[in-house]
Amino acid sequence: CLGRVANKLFREIVAHSSNVSSLVLGKASGRLLATGGEDCRVNIWAVSKPNCIMSLTGHTSPVECIQFNSSEERVVAGSQSGSLRLWDLEAAKILRTLMGHKASVCSLDFHPMGEYLASGSVDSNIKLWDVRRKGCVFRYKGHTQAVRCLAFSPDGKWLASASDDSTVKLWDLIAGKMITEFKSHTSAVNVVQFHPNEYLLASGSADRTVKLWDLEKFNMIGSSEGETGVVRSILFNPDGSCLYSGSENTLRVYGWEPDRCFDVVHVGWGKVSDLAISNNQMIAVSSSQNNVSWYVVDLNRVKKSGSVLQGLIQDKLIPAPTSALGTTLRRNYERPTTSCTGQDPEGERRSPSSEDEKEDKESSAEITNPEDYKEIFQPRSAVIYVDLFVYFQAGQLKGPITSSTPVQRVEPTMIAAAPRPVPIGLNAGDFLSHALNAKASVMGDEEALAQIRKGHDTMCVMLTSRYKNLDTVRSVWASGDVKTSLDSAVSMNDLSIVVDVLNIINLKPSLWKLDLCTSILTQIEELLQSKYESYVQTGCISLKLILKRFWPLISDTLTAPPSVGVDITREERHRKCKACYKQLKNLSNVVKNRAEQVGRHGSTFKELQLLMAPLY
Repeated sequence: CLGRVANKLFREIVAHSSNVSSLVLGKASGRLLATGGEDCRVNIWAVSKPNCIMSLTGHTSPVECIQFNSSEERVVAGSQSGSLRLWDLEAAKILRTLMGHKASVCSLDFHPMGEYLASGSVDSNIKLWDVRRKGCVFRYKGHTQAVRCLAFSPDGKWLASASDDSTVKLWDLIAGKMITEFKSHTSAVNVVQFHPNEYLLASGSADRTVKLWDLEKFNMIGSSEGETGVVRSILFNPDGSCLYSGSENTLRVYGWEPDRCFDVVHVGWGKVSDLAISNNQMIAVSSSQNNVSWYVVDLNRVKKSGSVLQGLIQDKLIPAPTSALGTTLRRNYERPTTSCTGQDPEGERRSPSSEDEKEDKESSAEITNPEDYKEIFQPRSAVIYVDLFVYFQAGQLKGPITSSTPVQRVEPTMIAAAPRPVPIGLNAGDFLSHALNAKASVMGDEEALAQIRKGHDTMCVMLTSRYKNLDTVRSVWASGDVKTSLDSAVSMNDLSIVVDVLNIINLKPSLWKLDLCTSILTQIEELLQSKYESYVQTGCISLKLILKRFWPLISDTLTAPPSVGVDITREERHRKCKACYKQLKNLSNVVKNRAEQVGRHGSTFKELQLLMAPLY
């Protein structure tokens, strides 16, 4: 396809001293990037510059989400503790500290015209904040799980929210109530966005689909499948002609009415976090641990209309229905000059307190690169957009990874699941005996090869043993008995085998039965306390599925009054539920302890702690 030569890696940097937990591009210009990390900092970068421009401090827990306002003069960041901090980038100072969420803030958006912003949390609540009065204007309740994305409509009257409960909800800001709910997704919805002109909403989900909704009739008008992974970012073209979807290493270009895929661009960006468009070039960012990478796709080389990539069929473009005046049948947004208003029925509005003023003073904006700061923020009109693709042709941007301000590096205590360019804290000499270290300089080729073969043989034995164990589990699985397969994996006393089997079962939640829970909960307890990141992730996913599918059954069974007569099936179910309850009770203590740690896993364990609240 045309996209094969349209993309390149622009730059890779070390953005934070610890894992990057959030990042967002400035949509208006595509020239600014904000990153948040587990080091509790927010760093501001220019796409065309290799060094950090400004470092914002004040949060005392990891930064979970960030958002620029429409003019890119302000940036707000939500933390794992539930607090929000707002900075003025031109004045280089903290403006507001907003408190109120009871759990990690995981989504933010600025109102397009007024001094308002919305925040969504793991506690499932959405809050609308008045920045000038430093208080909560309204609280929207309706989601049952974490709110992963928020988006205001272009006219500022509606708010769309996407959640882990697989729903997209539309809220009326003036009336303070939900307008409608879309339920067609089968997994967590990660991102939503309004069409820039028409009454149209797009959503992307972990079920690898992108769906489009008509906001006049409140029905789905399109569903595009074929994504290579979880849909993490979507973006309408500025003229509204097409929709871009970013998933695992792939950019897709969609049309609607009818559903069409115009182009597929294979990009090596991994799990893309955000997209923006500048000078007909798409800028994308992704992160891996404490590294951030920029990618650029030249949209001049990407098809945005005219063909349908289904098999190898090329069809003529079917024009969108138009009226006599040449406009689409859906209405366009009206953009009033007034901002949204609302009343707080729950009395959450509050005036600034002395404690808040103290927190504001403790926050700061450190300008780490004064020249770049002046060029971009003072004055704003002096900014010249950079033609990024020219750099690729000139080959000027290939070079070593550069770091921002020097910060003391903190080595992680957990073995990361993703590969790193350099092993963490490993010294090749530590793997040799002291005698060999002493004579390493005079070691001959034969002796060196003997040492290498020795380690190689050991690894081959381990991998052969694992292969045999997996083959045994597979042969049992072929009989259709998932319970026996899992029991055989547990009996091998090898957590790696258990993880392999659980990863398969987690992909199809319908395979989970109450029998499986009684067999695997003890193993999940070991996985949650493992030093391997991938083991912890698998354990968390499995525990979350068990709680969502079986906790209501366990609770209802144990609290139900005794039945009259003999009911063997009910007694057997009661026995299994009692065993599961006992194991979950033990797990609740592990989850509670791990929820106190900082970082991505701390956030995951806090979410599990909320699901396990009835056990405390």
